[in-house]
Amino acid sequence: MDHFGTIRAPREILFGPGQRRALGAVAVRLGRRALVVTDARLAAEGEFQAILADLAQAGLVLRVESGTLPDVPVETAETAAEAARSFAPDLVIGVGGGSCLDMAKCVALLLAHGGRPQDYYGELKVPGPILPLIAVPTTAGTGSEVTPVAVLSDAARSLKVGISSPHLIPAAAICDPDLTLTCPAGLTAIAGADALTHAIEAFTARRRPVTDLLTQERVFIGKNAISDQFALTAINLLWQGLEAACTDGNAEARALVMRGATFAGLAFGVAGTAAAHAIQYPVGALTHTAHGAGVACLMPYVMVWNRPDIGPELDQMAAAMGLPSGGAVIPAITALFARIGIPPTLSALGLKAGRIAWVAEQSCGIERLIQNNPRPLDPAGMTRLLQAAHSGDFGLIA
Repeated sequence: MDHFGTIRAPREILFGPGQRRALGAVAVRLGRRALVVTDARLAAEGEFQAILADLAQAGLVLRVESGTLPDVPVETAETAAEAARSFAPDLVIGVGGGSCLDMAKCVALLLAHGGRPQDYYGELKVPGPILPLIAVPTTAGTGSEVTPVAVLSDAARSLKVGISSPHLIPAAAICDPDLTLTCPAGLTAIAGADALTHAIEAFTARRRPVTDLLTQERVFIGKNAISDQFALTAINLLWQGLEAACTDGNAEARALVMRGATFAGLAFGVAGTAAAHAIQYPVGALTHTAHGAGVACLMPYVMVWNRPDIGPELDQMAAAMGLPSGGAVIPAITALFARIGIPPTLSALGLKAGRIAWVAEQSCGIERLIQNNPRPLDPAGMTRLLQAAHSGDFGLIA
């Protein structure tokens, strides 16, 4: 048995209905002047105003940054950090979906170390601790509340880019599933499918040769004994709760999905993701569709490609999902995504057939993710996979 593993996580994770009301008590242990990062929609909601009131009652001085945009254009993070310097925050609190949390990470980084976001693209470029950060997710999907990565969109590169460093992991994550109760069914589906994709790709990632310094030389170290436990638990929770969270939105299902999303974040935060995410970066740039919809659309096709190399993992996933065998897993995931409204093909997502070659080239160039895929993908194989995902013909995947 391979016992090698690692996990990187916030110092404190609070999970459960009503736990948002502990935010003030957690925050005063980390700072006194808090920059609260959110978006314009959330800033106008009563629940957000109640969070601010609790923070003020706890004795914090507050400034609100509500300029977060979807996918976090890189220049908005730079502008927000510059605007906050005169306030001199000693704590950043991110409240919202994945974009709000990624914006909060980037602002906390820039306030601590200066420069521009571009200075930190890639892995292990952050020189030291950022400002203390508390993450309060209001959607259940990205897992950003526990991960070492912030994803931004850079118009100059026509792609999303990542800043990856253990220093970006929040000091505390407060995960209150009640905050997701008003999340619309469509967003619940996209976010939850994103989380399930995180868990699957972390669990089936390539296992890297273990060296003494593997965990120090890489942010994402591949499949390992500890991340596997979080990934399998996430798959079990999301399989139980995702469809019900989308159809009737009951509190129990939403709690299962949020816990699954957080566990998936803990898994992929060390194991990394793979081909579905690599392909989605150029697909998303062309189609301007939601990240979660893209990776979930791709996941069944990537799983079919990987099937020759992930037989034992499929069997373990089947046990976690209550399915009779590993052979039932991919059809079951495909059917679940169809029932909750995930587009079934890249064509349905809006990708033109004439751009497949460009997407294949760009995807193969994202080596950090492609090298994490359990079955190697060369340009010819990538093209076949994309043609299958575009047409819906799984038979094109050898």
